[in-house]
Amino acid sequence: MPKAAAVEIDADGTPVRVSSPDRIVYEATERTPAITKLEVCEYFAAVGGAMMRAVGERPTAMERWPDGWREGMRLATGPQDREGDGFYQKRLPKGAPDHIETVRITFPSGRTADELCPTRPASLVWAAQMGALTFHPWPVRRPDVDHPDELRLDLDPQPGTSFSDAQRVAAVTRELLEELGLRGYPKTSGNRGVHIYVRIQPKWTFDEVRHAAIGLGRELERRDDGVTTAWWKEERGSRLFLDYNQNLRDRTMASAWSLRARPGAPVSTPMSWERLAEVDDPRDLNLTTIPDYLADGDPWADLDDEAHSIEPLLELWESLPGGELNWPPDYPKQPGEPPRVQPSKKVAEHWDEHGNRIEE
Repeated sequence: MPKAAAVEIDADGTPVRVSSPDRIVYEATERTPAITKLEVCEYFAAVGGAMMRAVGERPTAMERWPDGWREGMRLATGPQDREGDGFYQKRLPKGAPDHIETVRITFPSGRTADELCPTRPASLVWAAQMGALTFHPWPVRRPDVDHPDELRLDLDPQPGTSFSDAQRVAAVTRELLEELGLRGYPKTSGNRGVHIYVRIQPKWTFDEVRHAAIGLGRELERRDDGVTTAWWKEERGSRLFLDYNQNLRDRTMASAWSLRARPGAPVSTPMSWERLAEVDDPRDLNLTTIPDYLADGDPWADLDDEAHSIEPLLELWESLPGGELNWPPDYPKQPGEPPRVQPSKKVAEHWDEHGNRIEE
């Protein structure tokens, strides 16, 4: 069969060329028909205005699946992993159109990169043409990329838990935030989890925002025994993990309105609190249903109306017991951090009281 000719679609006034428009990106499921590359690009054009509130002016990594996504495909674990079907693109590839803008960011290692900085819906459609399904924005905006303006709460279901557990804990989180004078904006993760965003004043460092997330997580643990901040999986049990480290430099989550690499093209969907409580199955929120859903209005339209202080959360961090928690393995060892070894493999006499290994 001859290859379909490239087509051009309009992205809020900017034409974007789409090659191989009939390529199947998602296979058909019981909920959705097969979805083509052209339909993926048209989706991002349709949600582009709302999506710019989530990713506009932010350093944004692209999760690319150049040949589409299929069950069993694997995301590369890093630049040296050549066997992955999908990969994260953190540096803008060469040959991007002139309207594509970038912003320079610094990784924890000290290295820098010029990363995609969406400034118009056409940026998203171009990325989709390049195979991007999920956008991973930093919680910062240019020109200040060192001070987050978002607190991100990732309620991550563990084995033995479900989306309904995430809904319950999200409601407890809402109650706590409101007691502290903060407003949270929830969305589905595109799988079984729930993400809650809080717009904050860009006055604090990544590390301080991480501590704010830990403080909130510890108070949630006090209020709901189905929540944990335990870093090690063997200690989490059948509880939702509040992934506090998602607030660190170069740690990102799927953006609002992003597609996910899962069957049926599910979408990480912004919600009102009332709508979130009514969701029976997050898989119903997918590429085929979201344009109509958004036609009723963007639940996050007023997200930027008020920026909050995180001081109430930092007070929880200071007052609740527990001390420092583990950092990701690619970060330098931090003062007061617990040992970087699974608790079940830890030999007590090999570690001092500060969590440092005692050399033989």
